[in-house]
Amino acid sequence: MRRALALAARGKCTTQPNPRVGCVLVRDGADGPQIVGEGWHQRAGEPHAEVFALRMAGERARGADAYVTLEPCAHHGRTPPCADALIAAGVARVFVAVGDPHPQVAGAGFAKLRAAGIACESGLLEAEARELARGFLSRIERKRPFVTLKLAMSLDGRTAMASGESRWITGDEARADVHRLRAEAGAVLTSSDTVLADDPELSVRLPQAEREGWRQPDRIVLDSHARVPASAKVWTGHAQRFWLTASAATAPEGVETAVLPRDADGHVSLPAALSYLAGRDVNEVLVECGPRLAGSFLRAGLVDELVVYTAPKLLGDAARGLVHLPGLERLADHVALQFTSAEFIGHDLKITARIAGRES
Repeated sequence: MRRALALAARGKCTTQPNPRVGCVLVRDGADGPQIVGEGWHQRAGEPHAEVFALRMAGERARGADAYVTLEPCAHHGRTPPCADALIAAGVARVFVAVGDPHPQVAGAGFAKLRAAGIACESGLLEAEARELARGFLSRIERKRPFVTLKLAMSLDGRTAMASGESRWITGDEARADVHRLRAEAGAVLTSSDTVLADDPELSVRLPQAEREGWRQPDRIVLDSHARVPASAKVWTGHAQRFWLTASAATAPEGVETAVLPRDADGHVSLPAALSYLAGRDVNEVLVECGPRLAGSFLRAGLVDELVVYTAPKLLGDAARGLVHLPGLERLADHVALQFTSAEFIGHDLKITARIAGRES
């Protein structure tokens, strides 16, 4: 199963909105168990992991054990059911890491396999598989995308000078790592304030992106008062683009616009925005924004993961702070985090944390 998970991870930047899935076929040989077929899901609309593994195995699939990171599908979508393919190939047993909660699967894959006399077991390395498919599972189970908040700061917790100057706090390596995060998330969300101040493109501009066929992330702008002009760089390119506003507006060509409810402060409701994006098959969202929207996501309890790049610089008291969190008066009011990793990216320190006590 670890091999199947490693294969599934190869689709991190390409499979959205489908889950990342790997499959390995094993059968006994003269020298013990041997892998006779393997594959991973590469892009939506293309064959699933099981199909690639079965093609590689050919007749050797008959009597083999299949290790799959997600329950085989049992319905006709853009491709035929993988459960049917496994049955037709004559596999003996199927080991699955995590069940598929999608309403069109949700145990139906297991039922088909068992009805054909194929033994099934699930739960093998389930935690690892859930982490790999976290966006897809969040969209189906919680009806909202998995949200990662990306922040960059100086060692004294500052994001920009008082004038707004912020390019660049972190180094080239850290900024390249952010491009990878965008590709893996599959969607980037920002605010109208950030667009009007910095005019970011929010695309992936790495050499391997084109070479390896990475999917450009969806671009999402929260713009309560419809202030972002059609000339903004965030609207360029071939990615799917969303303009989420609380005011009637005419969208630039090719940009999907949704008028959503306002919250108590008059801004676009964040729960409504995430619910809308889930309905548009957005699995994960990387939030890149200023301190105000970052604080709003945290106060609303909608952040699942934080990624903070810390530069070895001091910017002083007059520089702008990292997150706007008004109303915290006691230490007990803090937002509790749990560090999950820390590593150097070039000269900068990258810290990843989850909201304490929350499961993805």
